Amino acid sequence: MLTILTGALWFVAFAWLVILVLTVHGQSRQRSLLATNSTVSAAPLVSILVPARNEQHRVLEQCIRSILAQDYGRFEVIAVNDRSTDETGAILARLAKSNKRLRVIEGEELRAGWLGKPYAMQQALNHAHGEWILATDADMIFEATALRTALERTLESNADALTLIPRFETGSFWERVMIPTWEWVFLMFTLFYRIDDPKTDRAAAIGGFFLIRRAVLDRVGGYEALKDEVMEDVRLADRIKRSGARLLIDRAPALIRTRMYRTFGEMWECSTKNWFSGMNFSLFLALSSVVSMYLGAVAPPFIALAALIAIASGTDVSALFIPAALSWFFQVLVMAISSRRSAVSPLYALTAPLGLGLIYAMLLDSSIRITTGRGVTWKGRRIYERRGVRPPRFPTAAPHVVNVDE
Repeated sequence: MLTILTGALWFVAFAWLVILVLTVHGQSRQRSLLATNSTVSAAPLVSILVPARNEQHRVLEQCIRSILAQDYGRFEVIAVNDRSTDETGAILARLAKSNKRLRVIEGEELRAGWLGKPYAMQQALNHAHGEWILATDADMIFEATALRTALERTLESNADALTLIPRFETGSFWERVMIPTWEWVFLMFTLFYRIDDPKTDRAAAIGGFFLIRRAVLDRVGGYEALKDEVMEDVRLADRIKRSGARLLIDRAPALIRTRMYRTFGEMWECSTKNWFSGMNFSLFLALSSVVSMYLGAVAPPFIALAALIAIASGTDVSALFIPAALSWFFQVLVMAISSRRSAVSPLYALTAPLGLGLIYAMLLDSSIRITTGRGVTWKGRRIYERRGVRPPRFPTAAPHVVNVDE
């Protein structure tokens, strides 16, 4: 058994070494989009859609003001007060009085079969006049050059959609543990599936900044086609690529930023909302991922520690200690690279097993809750519970868009 375990640990150590090489390679390939000083010729109208629900105690006002301060000449902002129970509506109304670019829509009660955000986005889309649509979130902060730079990048590349990865700000221990881990997972996904390559059909998107040609959005069914999707941004990106349109993804830490979570509870709630959807609601895939990650990332440091204690007490298990320690060492190097990229102290890389363990614990919780029909909670709404909207079955054809105001 010791020989088998030692062999397995050497395999894990080699796997982490390969992952380290791929991480360095992935970072070298993923460009950062920087602000430009040029002007977009024949500037098209851009409609910026901002859904907002219970954002009073976050950065709603700062977000809207940063959007309104864009140095691009032709844009409109459509914000939806999505049935908020706090002062979100009052904040939006006050901002709209001082800037005519901003229109505020009072969101309707949810219709049967719809989840909250897709419904809010479709209502905003119905009032949009732009040739281009920019979907964003109420916790994003824009630099003044963000919209112009993004549109110029898209037009120069003859692309139909562009999603930008923001700078994820961190303010607490748990954020510094989790954010670099999450960014690394996203980096590896984009590397393996070559998101920018039009020859592949895999896609990804960040809902905080998703610029889309209106004609393409309508062609894939708008948000009507995503009404039961909790990760509507990723599914929309998938539909855009499958339609033959060109999708780009860039890092843009100098253009946009966000702090997604303030507390550990918010982090857990948001992750359990999304993670099982990221596994296409496959219980087998989710459980396989949880087991493999715990065996490959969480177990080796504990085995190394146990072996070290055994060696100190006189038992020679150095054959076990060396591959286990190497596995942890390579894992820490991977997360140190990601931490530096996330502007987090590399010392937090030592907590890599904790961050990875938590992500996959959230995935397990998400899988169990949704599979059993208990559902998950997000901003006071129950999602995917047994008596409500159930997870989608991933239709291959996009349905015709339906105006929810009709």
